[in-house]
Amino acid sequence: MTLRIEESPIPGLLVVRLDVKEDARGWFKENWQRDKLSAVGLPDLGPVQHNVAFNVRRGTTRGVHAEPWDKYVSLASGRAFGAWVDLREGDSFGSTFWIDLDPTVAVFVPRGVGNSYQTLEDATSYTYLVNQHWRPDAEYLALDLADRTAAIPWPVPLAEAEVSDKDRSNPPLVAVAPMRPKKVLVIGANGQLGRALRHDFPDAEFVSVDQLDITDGDRVATWPWHEYAVVINAAAYTAVDDAEAPEGRVASWGTNAQGPATLARLATEHGFTLAHYSSDYVFDGTGEELSESDPYSPLGVYGQSKAAGDLAVATAPRHYLIRTSWLVGDGPNFVRTMASLAARGASPSVVDDQTGRLTFTSELSRATRHLIESGASYGTYNVSNSGPATTWADVAKAVFRHCGRDEDDVRPVSTAEYAAGKQQAPRPRKSVLSLAKLEATGFRPEPAGDALARYLATATATAEEHKREVGKC
Repeated sequence: MTLRIEESPIPGLLVVRLDVKEDARGWFKENWQRDKLSAVGLPDLGPVQHNVAFNVRRGTTRGVHAEPWDKYVSLASGRAFGAWVDLREGDSFGSTFWIDLDPTVAVFVPRGVGNSYQTLEDATSYTYLVNQHWRPDAEYLALDLADRTAAIPWPVPLAEAEVSDKDRSNPPLVAVAPMRPKKVLVIGANGQLGRALRHDFPDAEFVSVDQLDITDGDRVATWPWHEYAVVINAAAYTAVDDAEAPEGRVASWGTNAQGPATLARLATEHGFTLAHYSSDYVFDGTGEELSESDPYSPLGVYGQSKAAGDLAVATAPRHYLIRTSWLVGDGPNFVRTMASLAARGASPSVVDDQTGRLTFTSELSRATRHLIESGASYGTYNVSNSGPATTWADVAKAVFRHCGRDEDDVRPVSTAEYAAGKQQAPRPRKSVLSLAKLEATGFRPEPAGDALARYLATATATAEEHKREVGKC
């Protein structure tokens, strides 16, 4: 028999037809083979526990139980009847499916789908893999085996079957509160990116770094990580120059390296998808266009700590490492600084030998949602707004033009000239990110010039802040 996957009426519940080899001695099967099963369309379960249930007599009936993890079930001996009822919140609540089971059949059972089994032969054993460890505090849903709405056609009448007292007292479907989906957690809720993510993830749980410091081992140990399907880490230490000082170095490595490494370990342990943000500073700025596969070559402490965090995040089985550059959002940033200087009549000196593209937090948030919801392959993706490369001086001139100032009031200078007499960390000269991999997923980045014009025209500050910071802009 050829290994293949069959869908069922319950979304996500999949029947696996296994390739069983038989001869005079008996049979052999590869019950779980990640690469082969993934190739035919089975989700990567990521099993962490293997259980076996042995049933002495025909008619032994277990369930209907919906567990808070995914499950992969098959028989090691005998035959059984399997029945499933969708107990998840949504349109498919109450949907049913049943099938006869023998060693050639396995079933992938998503979290929240009630599963039950009735043996059709004596000495039947079924085996199952799960992707979370059993916990005594785990919340299960249960359904009456004889529920009239589900109407499961048990081969052995329940009056004659071996059923536990507990399973005989389970509630009917009308009394079952549906299992809610796992949540999305956003860490770093109060930063520029965290605030932008609220638009694209309105139902997520947002926590500030004060509420959840991922460098605090005790706090991390007590957080309920098993409740989340996705964790988005928008927390970062971004004081590039301060990172070169002793205190800043410790803070930078803690937030940018130690914290992501902790999240990667937790993602592996609990099976959630980890989205984390990287930086163009992990490169030295010598390449004309930076691809996701370019080797790391950070120049300063900030870039080194970000690169270390990247390497840790890449160990998580389900991860999106989202690399960006020149971030602009709701908060202090280069564009707002230039607008403020323009309004005050200042004529700033701005470097013109660093090139890149602006990335607006709204675009970064939109790309994050696209990658997660589209099911894009896990890995690293460059994200910025699109369009031609610019210098910081080019951006400043565009802001001045919008504010009604002469762009020649911006004085272009070299990085060396600007940094003279200052304690500045080294910066990459070229930060243009290739967007080909992102665009191959179907995402179309907005041109940076269009986003800049809209950002300046529709500042998200209050009216008084707008007047004070931007003046006539």
